Amino acid sequence: MVDQMRRSSRSVCANIGEAWRKRRYKAHFVSKLSDAESEASETRVWLEFALHCGYLNKVQFDELDDTYDKVIAQLVRMLSAPEQWTIR
Repeated sequence: MVDQMRRSSRSVCANIGEAWRKRRYKAHFVSKLSDAESEASETRVWLEFALHCGYLNKVQFDELDDTYDKVIAQLVRMLSAPEQWTIR
């Protein structure tokens, strides 16, 4: 579980970084942001497992889940208007 959570959470950052460097190409930018959103959602699933297995307490879970909720919300905003973020 820890390895999966580390992988997915690191992948969020890596995909955002790659999207940002590829923002000249709208399709690639959107694809990488979509990948980041998927990985962030996967991380939230692992957080749920960690909570239910007793590896996190409710306070820790709520803090981390809220952070990922904000990350996903920003990714959704960027995906809904990629032209605001891409290089023309």
